[in-house]
Amino acid sequence: MEPIADATAATTEPLVIMGAGLVGSLLSLYLVRRGHPVHLYERLADPRRAGLLEGRSINLALSDRGWRGLAGVGVTDDIQKVGIPMYRRVMHDQQGQLTQQPYGQEGQAIFSVSRDSLNRTLLDLVEAKPEAQITFGQKLTQLDLPGRRLHLRDVASGQEYDVGYQRLFGVDGAFSAVRGAMQRLDRADYSQQYLEYGYKELTIVAGPGGAWQLEKNALHIWPRGNYLMIALPNLDGSFNATLFFPYEGPLSFESLRTPDEVEHFFADVFPDAAPLMPNLDTEFFAHPTGSLVTIRCWPWSYQDTVLLLGDAAHAIVPFYGQGMNAGFEDCTVLDRLLNEIGETDWTRVMDEFERLRKPNTDAMAELALYNFVEMRDRVADPRFLLQKRIESKIAAQYPGRWVPLYSRVTFSPDTPYAEAWAAGQRQEAIMAQLMPHIQAEADYEKPEVQALVKEQLAEGDAQ
Repeated sequence: MEPIADATAATTEPLVIMGAGLVGSLLSLYLVRRGHPVHLYERLADPRRAGLLEGRSINLALSDRGWRGLAGVGVTDDIQKVGIPMYRRVMHDQQGQLTQQPYGQEGQAIFSVSRDSLNRTLLDLVEAKPEAQITFGQKLTQLDLPGRRLHLRDVASGQEYDVGYQRLFGVDGAFSAVRGAMQRLDRADYSQQYLEYGYKELTIVAGPGGAWQLEKNALHIWPRGNYLMIALPNLDGSFNATLFFPYEGPLSFESLRTPDEVEHFFADVFPDAAPLMPNLDTEFFAHPTGSLVTIRCWPWSYQDTVLLLGDAAHAIVPFYGQGMNAGFEDCTVLDRLLNEIGETDWTRVMDEFERLRKPNTDAMAELALYNFVEMRDRVADPRFLLQKRIESKIAAQYPGRWVPLYSRVTFSPDTPYAEAWAAGQRQEAIMAQLMPHIQAEADYEKPEVQALVKEQLAEGDAQ
């Protein structure tokens, strides 16, 4: 049921959101729903008119936390139109042989969505609200925190002007200008950690009549030890492929300098994908190489007037598919706190938001780095795949007592990220004790293995 807007909390002065990307757009829908006028300022041009934004076309995996965020403002039906369910990973080895790993229980899926399509859809929904206003092409050049003023520059005209605010939400991405101003405050912590890998967006084209040339309802992975490629389906029959590759070294972006070198590399290393990529030469050199960064900072708020959300507060690498989902979860947590505490005490709301979200987004950052190693090489290891099948057997035999880590993160939105990560580490320790006794799936039924499972679970429950 829709909550009734708090008439005492609503004001005629707009709440200001810096950043009209995915999280900023969703946040504005939540705030409008609470009875507030909002004004969004975005540095980039309107993507609905400017086309794909360079370096931002990477497909995203929308899972239960993200769906909950969308459901909170009643827009899931609109988003389902631009998503494709993916029920499993499909791993491609260097000989073109396939193995599969389901993402969860039967019927559970993550959804492939185009960042661009999702952003366009959310912007349309925001623009349909008479209480919301979006101004594109506005660069934040200075933020006067004590004075509550934004100094903005119109990118097209160069005109500069000031905007006052009562509340400001910094949702302007990993390289947030709002956070940049807050970093200059006393005792502000900030760190950024880059992987020695970049990513390149490529295309697996649609077949005749828009047919998908790989399995449609799956996320495809080509794990190659020191690097990997993934592909997510699009509605038009194509796949967005992303090569995660070292910047430097014997096999790296630095080493592939000519179209012939690129063609030979892909034909050798990705033999089943290369024939489906007729534009490889052009795309490889025309598309930018994106960087992969983890950002941690503290605090996320200034007094009761400024709050960071999404990547501005906690950018992570994309290997668990949770960056967008975590940002959408920020919106649901903030909305819940506003319901519980009320809008007369923004200091307490912001303090509680930071206290709840910081440990969980730090845990999610660790999970994303952990999953990078898993996707890069462990999913190609038969022993790892056997372990995952054994974990599924334990989960089926002991429902509720054993929930796989991926399911805790992806399909259990009531489980905080930090709790999921801690439980996953405990379960990994149990599997380290169990797997030396298992050489084949049938070994799970051996009495001594069953006894060991029961013993390990009992020890885990006692901790």
